[in-house]
Amino acid sequence: MNVSRHKFAWALAASTSAMALLSPALASAQEVEEIIVTAQKVKENAQSVPIAISAVSGDRLEQTGATSLENITRIVPSVTFRKGTTSANSAIVMRGVGTITFSIAAEPSVSTVVDGVVLSRSGQAFMDLVDADRLEVLRGPQGTLFGKNASAGLVNIVSKGGTDTLQAEAKAEWYEGDEYRLRSSVSGPLGQDWSARVTGFYGTYDGNITNVYGGKNKKVNGYEHWGARGIVDYSGSIARLRFIADYFHADDDCCADVTGASRGPVLDAELGLPGGVALGEDQRYVNHNLVTRTRDKQYSFTASGDIDLSDTHTLSFVTGYRNWWNEEIREGDFLPRAIVGTAQLHDNGVVKTQQMSFEARIASDQSRPFYYQVGGFLWHSDNKQDFTRRDITCASSTLPVDPITGGQPCNLDDTVNTLFPTASSASDVNSSNYAVFGQATYRLSDMFAITGGLRYTWDELSFTHIRAPGVNATTGLPATGPGVSGNPAGGTIASGGNGTNVSSGSSSNSNLSGKAVVQFTPSRDIMLYGSYTRGYKGPAFNVFFNHTAPTNAVPIDEETSDAFEVGLKSQFLNNKVQLNLAGFTVQYDGFQANNFVLLNGAVVTNLTNAGTVKSQGFEADFTAVPVTGLTLRASAAYADAKVKRFNPNPLTNAPDARDGTRLPLAPKFTYTLGADYERPVGNMVVYLNTDYRHVSKQYSDLGESGPIDAYGQWNASLGLSDADDKYRLTFYLRNITDESYVLLNVSDGQRLQIPRDADRYFGVSLRARM
Repeated sequence: MNVSRHKFAWALAASTSAMALLSPALASAQEVEEIIVTAQKVKENAQSVPIAISAVSGDRLEQTGATSLENITRIVPSVTFRKGTTSANSAIVMRGVGTITFSIAAEPSVSTVVDGVVLSRSGQAFMDLVDADRLEVLRGPQGTLFGKNASAGLVNIVSKGGTDTLQAEAKAEWYEGDEYRLRSSVSGPLGQDWSARVTGFYGTYDGNITNVYGGKNKKVNGYEHWGARGIVDYSGSIARLRFIADYFHADDDCCADVTGASRGPVLDAELGLPGGVALGEDQRYVNHNLVTRTRDKQYSFTASGDIDLSDTHTLSFVTGYRNWWNEEIREGDFLPRAIVGTAQLHDNGVVKTQQMSFEARIASDQSRPFYYQVGGFLWHSDNKQDFTRRDITCASSTLPVDPITGGQPCNLDDTVNTLFPTASSASDVNSSNYAVFGQATYRLSDMFAITGGLRYTWDELSFTHIRAPGVNATTGLPATGPGVSGNPAGGTIASGGNGTNVSSGSSSNSNLSGKAVVQFTPSRDIMLYGSYTRGYKGPAFNVFFNHTAPTNAVPIDEETSDAFEVGLKSQFLNNKVQLNLAGFTVQYDGFQANNFVLLNGAVVTNLTNAGTVKSQGFEADFTAVPVTGLTLRASAAYADAKVKRFNPNPLTNAPDARDGTRLPLAPKFTYTLGADYERPVGNMVVYLNTDYRHVSKQYSDLGESGPIDAYGQWNASLGLSDADDKYRLTFYLRNITDESYVLLNVSDGQRLQIPRDADRYFGVSLRARM
């Protein structure tokens, strides 16, 4: 049942007020939690860093049920999430800007850094958040210190490490829909100056969508995840070292595109969904003869450290190796069978990514009036993709018309009238990045400081793509079908290609980016800043299954950005209240974006330099601890992200996004309201948590297609523990108002992505500590 969002915003405000009335006197109030971040590669109080940051502690992540980066949208209004059919096709969008592409020769605009290591692909980031000490969301270009794939922002994840005493924790969770999650960790000393932490986890969920194919009514859009992480820490008199090894495995039957609008009377009848097809965002059934799924395997090794060179200088380093294997199995026609006039399309693809990186920095003493850091960065990734598309088409059939649906099924045994167009591709992409960077701050006085930074980047990118023209799988003769081209990868000679099945290319590029910041601190509790940042994202190629030279063999030029930001960070009433504000305007030139086009009746994509886009707006974060045990939170983000000047590409027949149209997955206004309350009751402690998030209308694709209606969601939890918090039982209620919504709308509602929390559900967890 959908209820007015504003009613529930008022209801949430009333509930937080009620919490305050139940609390002790104001005189005993605590302070707002201080969070130390590494937003500038060194440890600093988040309130003293002249960057728009949302810093979230590990405890806060657990309270909100954020189990992966997909869930940080509940906490940070500036962030939206593009849910693809597989993790490889998903992406984070920040302030309305993000890179959405299927090409393996393009990088994200929002970077993800895990324990100091930059991830190569967006899909690598969507593993479970395990034992996170904190999560930092840095908004706006961060390229000076974090590199080229942070042109729109950055998410920095820092893990919990070893402990000086033996500690153990286990947690078991159950949610409606047969969702189970288990996690346990042990940490403690290994010897003098050495400690360690080992964590293991397992989770499984049946899914929120029912596949009625064959009358089996099997749940899909679920998952099975498991993995482990080990950390060894050394803390000596002159050095602090950390070594990490982890493994992550996922098997998701996600994510099925549901049909939420009519596809015509025959196809609607072929689907035969309970309640019909035209249910929009309330649709929870599919009829697919292939279950869309993703399989992921990922492991990594990381070594990092800080070594004191003297009383005033520290050498820091981080090096890492990551290996990611991703398999995509995709239902592409969203029907139970092929019929005359409507083909079947099934995909299978495997991506293999290896990356290695090394960074070293020297930082001076931050307590001095003048302090700085300089460093160098080396990075290489090797990305391979094998992809096969299989179609079934028929213009006529020897089978009779189905009297129930009116559709005439293709006869799969009739190889004369039924064709099986198919093609396979093999892509190999190598990317290297080298950089030197530096940043310095000079405190002119107790009130004024200036900061400047520069980064010189050199990129090398090359690819080889092999794909023969489509053939009929039964005869080997040339054949085309939906999404299956008759052109070879090298392109036809008539079109300017080489006429072979091989396309290759390379590109190199250098860039000088940087930042300048003026900081004014009139008192201990107030800091104002203004900054200019030049962002950079390296060149790319549109390397994907239907890649055809010479069009797609032309490098997609680098993307640059010019960002201006002003901000206020403040605290009042002895740090019982914090208020942070930021206003920004960012212009991106050579914006790398996907355009959707039709190929033989199937939607495919082309990555291009779409032109110039601009995002401008403001953000506000408010936190208050009016009384002991009660924390009130409110945050809001307004981002007007639009196409300023679109450059249509006639070679790819890409659609024209009119100047002034909004960028995809860029809601203009988002806000969150929340409260946490903790109070002893007898020999127990009670924990109450509630939050409400509102997201305004947005669009799925460039050019304001695929509208997504505004929605709001209200969550709450109630926890009970013993006085020492050794055992805690927590009850969760998600989407209290049972308000449905979609993450993605393609083809005017004919393909919708419905998330797990689009329905109300209940859960419970038990956590024990030693």
